[in-house]
Amino acid sequence: MFPKRLQSGDEIRIIAPSRSMAVIKGEQRRLAEERLVNLGFKITYGQYVLEHDDFFSTSIEQRVADVHDAFRDPNVKAIIAGIGGYNTNQLLKSIDYSLIKNNPKVFCGYSDITALLAAIHHKTGLITYSGPFFADFGIKYGFEYTLNSFLQAVTTDGMYEIEPSDKWSDDPWHLEQDEKQYIASEGYLVLQEGEASGKLIGGNLSTLTSLQGTEYMPSLKGAIIFIEDNEESHPFLFERGLQSLLQQKDANEIKAILIGRFQKESQVTDYFLKKMIESKKEISGVPIIANIDFGHTNQAATIPFGSYATIKAEKEDVEIFVGE
Repeated sequence: MFPKRLQSGDEIRIIAPSRSMAVIKGEQRRLAEERLVNLGFKITYGQYVLEHDDFFSTSIEQRVADVHDAFRDPNVKAIIAGIGGYNTNQLLKSIDYSLIKNNPKVFCGYSDITALLAAIHHKTGLITYSGPFFADFGIKYGFEYTLNSFLQAVTTDGMYEIEPSDKWSDDPWHLEQDEKQYIASEGYLVLQEGEASGKLIGGNLSTLTSLQGTEYMPSLKGAIIFIEDNEESHPFLFERGLQSLLQQKDANEIKAILIGRFQKESQVTDYFLKKMIESKKEISGVPIIANIDFGHTNQAATIPFGSYATIKAEKEDVEIFVGE
């Protein structure tokens, strides 16, 4: 179930299902709203987006109320999470999935918001979007790739290609804008060759594995898995998370694996990824591509969670098409 495509004049609601938007600098919030308004969208905010407690979040009841209000309001055509965090999975038991199913609309975020992306898709069939936070729209420079991919995902019909960016940065999102350093992209890293098609399931690996064994975890049957993690991860944690995912029911029917670009601080290197994949005999015949632009580095593509994808992974010829 794809949500209706966005068009100029549509209202986008900003909510904070994880950390409060109070952690985002005022200038970054101003620039994010200005950028979206200049694209022709109307921006509104959940009632509780700036509330915060000792954990820089707010109550489950308030966060759920903002989720429900956004889906219930007929004027709202898209919902974007303000920022990530650690506690989105607190909301899953309190969400009215019937309300969402009866009022489908674009829902976008990544990192900790993966919990909602996965649960909503699994419970309702709605395609959700692993893509930029509202805070990301406040990145002053080097946002073109992220913005273009987001607009491709939510404003156009049909499939689109996830191509490598020409540059990327892993500087902290809150760093002063003029101090960001960008690195020339070397393109994708093919870890195992092959071709595949299937359903996109994934997001932040740490968050996704926290759903295992719950009623909110999507099936991996026939899936193209897309996974990433942030600088708090490291090689051993990432390997453990992937191994846990591969022990899920139906994991033997995974069609391909896409791995997002890592921040340098994680120390997840190309060499480690190659050795890790070589050690996993259960996926020896599965095409695998790494260093794809999604997740916690800037620039980042928008991935439609639950949609169809086709990939070709050859050393000199890589194609990733996603969408309807």
